[in-house]
Amino acid sequence: LCCECGQFHLLLDNHLYNFQDEVDDELTCHICLQPLLQPMDTPCGHTYCFKCLENFMQEYNFCPMDRKKLSFQQCHKSSLLVRNLLDKLIVYCPFKAECQQTMQRCELEAHLQNRCPGFKKYKSELQRKKNPLSKGKEDPPTKVETNAPRDPEVPSGGSSLVAESSAAAVVSLGTAEPGLVNPAFEETEEDLPQRTSLVAETSTIEIHREDPEEELGMRIVGGKDTPLGNIVVQEVLRDSVIAVDGRIAPGDHILEVNGINISSVTHSQAVSFLRHPGPVLHLMVLQEKGFSNKTAQQDSTSATNREVIHVTLIKRDRSEPLGIKLIRKTDEAGIFILDLLEGGLAAKNGKLSRNDRVLSINGQDLRQGTPEAAAQIIQTTESRVNFVVLRQPGVQLSDLVEDGSASNNSSSSSSSNGGSPVHHRRRLDQSHYRRKSSYQKGYASHEKTVALKKEPKESLGITIGGGRDNKNKLPIYVTSVQPVGCLYRDGRIKRGDVLLSINGIDLTHLNYYEAVSALKSNAASHSVVLKALEILSVNSAEPSLDIKEQGFSWSPLWITWLGLPSYLHFCQDIVLSKGNLESWGFSIVGGFEESKGNQPFFIKTIVPGTPAFRDRKLKCGDEIVAVNGVPAIGMSNSELIPMLKEQKNRVTLTVVSWPGSLV
Repeated sequence: LCCECGQFHLLLDNHLYNFQDEVDDELTCHICLQPLLQPMDTPCGHTYCFKCLENFMQEYNFCPMDRKKLSFQQCHKSSLLVRNLLDKLIVYCPFKAECQQTMQRCELEAHLQNRCPGFKKYKSELQRKKNPLSKGKEDPPTKVETNAPRDPEVPSGGSSLVAESSAAAVVSLGTAEPGLVNPAFEETEEDLPQRTSLVAETSTIEIHREDPEEELGMRIVGGKDTPLGNIVVQEVLRDSVIAVDGRIAPGDHILEVNGINISSVTHSQAVSFLRHPGPVLHLMVLQEKGFSNKTAQQDSTSATNREVIHVTLIKRDRSEPLGIKLIRKTDEAGIFILDLLEGGLAAKNGKLSRNDRVLSINGQDLRQGTPEAAAQIIQTTESRVNFVVLRQPGVQLSDLVEDGSASNNSSSSSSSNGGSPVHHRRRLDQSHYRRKSSYQKGYASHEKTVALKKEPKESLGITIGGGRDNKNKLPIYVTSVQPVGCLYRDGRIKRGDVLLSINGIDLTHLNYYEAVSALKSNAASHSVVLKALEILSVNSAEPSLDIKEQGFSWSPLWITWLGLPSYLHFCQDIVLSKGNLESWGFSIVGGFEESKGNQPFFIKTIVPGTPAFRDRKLKCGDEIVAVNGVPAIGMSNSELIPMLKEQKNRVTLTVVSWPGSLV
């Protein structure tokens, strides 16, 4: 719960307010359609919320209203007059049951902290919940053993990889759990001089949270009720608890949570365990380390001298330089600190050193990264820049070279494109590859039509998410049904429903803003006909997918997207290229099996240092629907893998990517 606005929202999202009166359209952000927060003016005369514009500009280079070319650096704060007008808007206290006061928006935070009986009651109840948690933290393991017995269909190899002690254990995956290694990146005789085996490491990671209710900030996929089996990290959110810690990366397999083995639990159960509040979280993870080679074996002798260091630098504004010179090495992947500029932010901080190897910045894995990629992350960060670096004493700076690979983290980069890598937009393949709507036993989709009469001025009373302009190209879905409006009264439209059409207008191909416009214009009529798709859990033993856990903004679980029919999928092509002696670097699971029938193919593992890893577009949990235009539906694992191996230097994977469940 946000202590500034008294409502639930993601750390990086805008505050939420309940306004007493309808706000003038001139004071509304045309990205989020809410009254402006930290308003920013564009050179073309439009105004948006700071966070809305910042997020939009990470994807696009034009103004959302008139599509004129725009960069975030060209924008500036709105005038003091506009900011004062916005701060004086009247809002209700969010704790309506205990407090019916209204006040100016700028006064709400002080009201919550000092005067609101509802917020005071909430904090005291939260404190009472925390104390029993610490006393009873040994109880959950017993509950798991009885409620989640091992599924015989799930390979048990994952649990055998868990080290007996808390120390990291290096294991070869050549004979490990099926799916972790398969012929999609099988070594040939030509590979053997360079690569000996694929290596992974299990380790226990302790995560500390100042607020026990704060979300970890990562997205997960998998579970025993999916072909993936294990729980896999799909994404680490920037500036989150996990990102600041820096030790967990996309592709890591989570084996245990606070001593509970989750290698054989369903997706929903794993989400529940990872969302469980507490100040300290112990995670046992399996992390890919790539293919071992001679260099790696030689380096292992000096590994004991290395030290992993976490450093946070705080910029006063986005344009402030850190004063760091980054560079590549001739004989080792990754990026290194060449120099700290005198008087710069990093030099004043004093915790970074010359020749530190940068492992990650703000949770973005840079073990195989470039100076340009690091500069881009730093330049787009507003305030906190979290470094995780590896320090090894005794290496001379003569090992470093500057042949066109250097970049500095001032307000611009010395790379040829000015530190802003050009992202070539790939044409998305919008054809659909048919498969059974719901391949798994646990979920079924149900189409429904809701027709109702209403007053012309009465709102629908729903909020929506998704849209084909979304990062994952999601269909439009309902994020909340407000206790005002005709749909709440009717009761048939629920949170999580996918909206197909309104009054005959197709919503399935619209972006977010087009869908908002279509819903608003049709809500003005006397009658509304909505078509929607509801994803139902047919397993009553599963936790309800509609439960809103405290401290977590609601979004559908990853597993519910898998139940959508194929006509709602948005396919995209990912082209991978490799050398003759390289493997593609990913493993797949799924496909046709006699006992299970047709199952989708999923990406289970992406190996560091390989073409799939370097490309950075493919993610764990992505569904492969075609290879070089040939549909994968109906194929077995043993049929698809030879197809992948036949592609010598280039392959086009058509994939559907669903966002993992947020924990």
